[in-house]
Amino acid sequence: MPGRKSKPSGADMRGKTVMITGFTAGVGRAAAFALAAQGAELVLVGRNADKGRAVVEAIREETGCEKVEMLVGDLASQEEVRRIAGEFLSTERPLHVLFNNAGVVMQKRLLTRDGLETTFAVNHLAYFLLTNLLLERLRASAPARVVCTASDAHQVFSKGGLDFDDLQAEGRYKTFEVYGRSKLANILFTRELARRESESGVTANSFHPGFVGSDFAKNNGRFANIVMRLLSPFARSPEKGAETGVYLCNSAEVADVSGGYFCDQKPLEPADWAKRPEDAERLWRVSEELTRLT
Repeated sequence: MPGRKSKPSGADMRGKTVMITGFTAGVGRAAAFALAAQGAELVLVGRNADKGRAVVEAIREETGCEKVEMLVGDLASQEEVRRIAGEFLSTERPLHVLFNNAGVVMQKRLLTRDGLETTFAVNHLAYFLLTNLLLERLRASAPARVVCTASDAHQVFSKGGLDFDDLQAEGRYKTFEVYGRSKLANILFTRELARRESESGVTANSFHPGFVGSDFAKNNGRFANIVMRLLSPFARSPEKGAETGVYLCNSAEVADVSGGYFCDQKPLEPADWAKRPEDAERLWRVSEELTRLT
């Protein structure tokens, strides 16, 4: 059945190329549909090819947007992140928006094939590495935007800031503390990226989507599934959760805003420990080492 043609709703994103990671469910899926409806050309990054293809077909059918493609890869692997970036760069297409959204919550401490703690690797280092690999293309496409899905979990679960002596959670692993620290890292990374790119035409902002019902608990055992079911009546829809991310991708109101943290399409002050420039710079240096970008 051919997709129905639809006029872009809201902002006009025609002629803009947007890459979104973590698009098969939750905030990323909702954002992909919204941006496609606005005419964006989408490059969607996910690790599950079958689920990804189903979402791509649904986007084409429901929005009439045919310029939707998928890159398959596991962002827990730095080799895969490099391959994904290389595949996109080889097309010589512009990149106007990079929406770093993929994320995990792990009940147990597991290591990636690179020997890194999985939550930190996926939720922060994948953002960091992919963005840096695509940065020259973003600059060449300016004005361009980097948008990162963070969370107010950094307020509750990372009090005091990052423990640079134990970024891999070897000393103590508590699920939501590790997750909260990864979301703190998202904010620090975004702020440092904004500082470094202040003259390049590339802006960088992060946002809190609110508590969104998602697939986070599916791989984390029975207890996590029970918790998610109990909390689900209080969760906002993925579409509501994605609104601020989409706003940061396309709104003229924030075209010149960089280094901000947003919720419900408004600036929000993050925790004091998310605003330390020395921590942001140190995290950048450590991340360069962990991703072998130095």
